[in-house]
Amino acid sequence: MQVKDLMSSHLITVDREETVAAAARLLSRHNVGALPVTTQGGKLVGMLTDRDITVRCVAANYDPNVTRVRTVMSAGAVTVPAGESSLHAAKTMGRHQVRRLPVTENGRLVGMVSQGDFATHATANDEAAGAFREIFESGVTD
Repeated sequence: MQVKDLMSSHLITVDREETVAAAARLLSRHNVGALPVTTQGGKLVGMLTDRDITVRCVAANYDPNVTRVRTVMSAGAVTVPAGESSLHAAKTMGRHQVRRLPVTENGRLVGMVSQGDFATHATANDEAAGAFREIFESGVTD
């Protein structure tokens, strides 16, 4: 099974120049734990997680109403090509200790694949079980 068969293509992104408060509202409104961060031209430049907001903004005593996403995001997002195998994606998630990956096609962001996507597809779930064991055993919380 390929990543494109698992991924969600309904993307909610945030511009790196947006405020952290606005990004937090997007996370809440769409009930997601992470947002791909893009430039005005749509280039993927990182990921912003609810943990980034908590640890790098609020706990660091930055004002989320004026702090820009670029200040607290996780730069250099790990991605996976849409045509790659689901097993490769699961191993990538395990190796990098992340629960979700941006999916690209010809260098363009086209979707997101998460642990939940694997859980809803039995074939991919069987392939990915070992790779996900690595994530759970490490206690990663992105």
